[in-house]
Amino acid sequence: MYILFEEHQYDSRLVENILKDIYVLQDVDKKVSVQYVGYFYNPHLHDCVFILPKVLLTEKETLVGMVLPTGEEVAPEQVLTPKGQEKLSKEYRKFIYEFSVWIYRALNVFYKANPQSKAILYKRLPQAGRGSRHRANTYLDIVLSLISFNQENRDFVLFTIKNLHRGNNKINWTRTINHSQAFIEDEDVVYLNPVNKKRIINYEEELFVIFFSILNYLNQEYGFRTPINIQYDLITGRKFRQYLHGMGKTRLMQIKYKYFSDKALQLWDLCYAFFENSYRIAINTQAQEYILAKSFNVVFEAMIDELIGTPHKHIPKGLADQDDGKRVDHIYTDLALTSADAQMNREVYYIGDSKYYKSGHSLTSESIYKQYTYARNVIQWNVNLFAEDDSLFDNKEKEHREADKVRFDNIRLQDNSLTEGYDVIPNFFISAFVYKDHTYNDGEYNIRKHTTKDGEHCTKMSCQFPDRLFDRDTLFLSQYDVNFLYVLFLYARNKANEKAYWKQHVRKIFREEIRDVIRQKFKIYAMKARLGVDGELYLKQHFYELNGRVFQPYGEERSMFFAYAQTKDEEKQSQVQAQYDELSKYFIIKECNMGQDPQEILREDIEQDLAQPVATPQWLTIHYLERDLGRGVLVGYYKNKEQLQWILGNNDKGTLVYNVRLRLQGDQEVRDGSHTEHFYRKMNIQFVVLYTDDAEKTGEYRVFHVKDTAGKVTEERMRDTWYPLDVKGNYFFFRFDEEVSIGKLNIAKLLPDLRSKHKSEFEEYVPGEPMFTTAKSVLNYRTGF
Repeated sequence: MYILFEEHQYDSRLVENILKDIYVLQDVDKKVSVQYVGYFYNPHLHDCVFILPKVLLTEKETLVGMVLPTGEEVAPEQVLTPKGQEKLSKEYRKFIYEFSVWIYRALNVFYKANPQSKAILYKRLPQAGRGSRHRANTYLDIVLSLISFNQENRDFVLFTIKNLHRGNNKINWTRTINHSQAFIEDEDVVYLNPVNKKRIINYEEELFVIFFSILNYLNQEYGFRTPINIQYDLITGRKFRQYLHGMGKTRLMQIKYKYFSDKALQLWDLCYAFFENSYRIAINTQAQEYILAKSFNVVFEAMIDELIGTPHKHIPKGLADQDDGKRVDHIYTDLALTSADAQMNREVYYIGDSKYYKSGHSLTSESIYKQYTYARNVIQWNVNLFAEDDSLFDNKEKEHREADKVRFDNIRLQDNSLTEGYDVIPNFFISAFVYKDHTYNDGEYNIRKHTTKDGEHCTKMSCQFPDRLFDRDTLFLSQYDVNFLYVLFLYARNKANEKAYWKQHVRKIFREEIRDVIRQKFKIYAMKARLGVDGELYLKQHFYELNGRVFQPYGEERSMFFAYAQTKDEEKQSQVQAQYDELSKYFIIKECNMGQDPQEILREDIEQDLAQPVATPQWLTIHYLERDLGRGVLVGYYKNKEQLQWILGNNDKGTLVYNVRLRLQGDQEVRDGSHTEHFYRKMNIQFVVLYTDDAEKTGEYRVFHVKDTAGKVTEERMRDTWYPLDVKGNYFFFRFDEEVSIGKLNIAKLLPDLRSKHKSEFEEYVPGEPMFTTAKSVLNYRTGF
């Protein structure tokens, strides 16, 4: 066979006969390069021509891993012709023969999956027969001919086997009487060892065993799906390897002259040719038969996407095929970098781009810029999905958007309006390499980091503010190399379980590698507001200092991340330390790497915080009730320490909050102490006075300033807030900004007076239900400050 390499510059005189039927152009130096990858039969040469991918070439335009005994690297021109290939080692020739099958399989899989693609040129390949001959010493010809024979001659095989077994169980009485001992019993003659008509040696059946053993090997090794309908004990495992190493040719030669039919002779030819590649087999030849990829980068992209990404047909409009005309090569959703592996509740988009280069080729600045643009478009698409007004779209678009919102509900790149932090979006490039020893499968090393000359992982960071990890403009871009032969192997075999396993393995590598890069550049801490601190209010008040540095990955849960960049600048270090010290006053802070669960990291510190006595802060903001006597005051009850801790922030939101029972219109059962939302809002509650059992004896109470209110909170939502008491029905929330002082109150006198008033207004008083009054009334119970 003849071997060409994609995009290599050949002297036109060397290849003019080889490429006679392929449309090519030469440059002014009379150099020719072929932009195809694949196989075609050249009827003028009566031989096959393979065009191999450029990834098998180095940057110096020599064959990867091929060195002559003299130490000289091999150029493509030296292996162009069959005569030149004699210089190649036996191992390399074997590699080329088998590699041709993998290329065919990959192109065939791609063609079947994309029959309308213009990237593939296809015409029927040679078929086996007993007509004119040409020397077909390529592994591909032999393999395809064996598969074709099985498809086209099933009736011949079944008919032959049926004849072979006809009469096997019929007794040959002449031989039985002559050669077996008879026993007479009651006038009956009994023969214990009757002789049937089965032949001891059946060479035609042995040929079928060898043939189907070869097909079984091809199915297992290359992923062909050739059916084997005959139930023979096939030659497999170690014994078949012995056949591959010479026993197959020897055994076939021993039974060669046992066959007379054309079909049996043809089958013997094919089986022998499989074990002896250079044997002449008969092939009916037609001109210009081929399977060629004129854009192999498209095939390579499809291979990578099949093994790593999510098919574009399953990706919403505008996400992969973006509105500005750009098309993302690979995109999929997977566990977010900020999520713990044990909690698969948050995901992000992973964005990749395939680069079909020669081994060692470096990225261009244009490619890097485009990849950042892809990521920014994806972020904007996600933000628009949840932020845009659906009324702006027609009904059909609304349906698509609603479906996308459900599908991507756990992918919200912007956490909330409180911190306006953005999750980290991983970007990556994938290029190919080939091991010098042409290893197809090197285990975990089939994918590796693309490293610089200094051995560092090639990862770039684009940002507006270097110390803001959770900023919209902070993007990371990594580069990886995959073993081209292994990717080709997986794609060509087309086995779902193998592809799924490697996809999971590779995605985990991407996730962990980018986490390592971030750990080297940033220190990351888990944060949680201390008991009695309204973390939400603090973040609002210090929004500018914390924007891009704080991110709340778990949405409804109050834990969040705080990150700052590693730096050797002493002045910046002192600034960061000052910010850390200030935050520590209001938040529990502990170092937490990406991929760790912040709840677990903070658990011990949170338990210590909850174990402390719930004390009133030493300094409280004083509010003078005289300034607005019409303000409403709610006097509410809490049952125990756990409920007080929940009120003071040990809830899923980390805010100071108090709940009262809500009555809805149409409720069949009216709960004691419940009121309508309209009633609560009408009371204009500005302060909440909280007390517990024995308050009249101890004189203890706490006062909180109401920041705002929340309407209906359902029973289901209430359970999610970590409420420590029994939950039943709906609730209304008063949210506080801080604990305050409205002066010293005579709580022992205030409580019974309010109960009496409450009973007269509502006809009854249920212990623990909220009571309502005004600032003017409370002044009567103030004893000082």
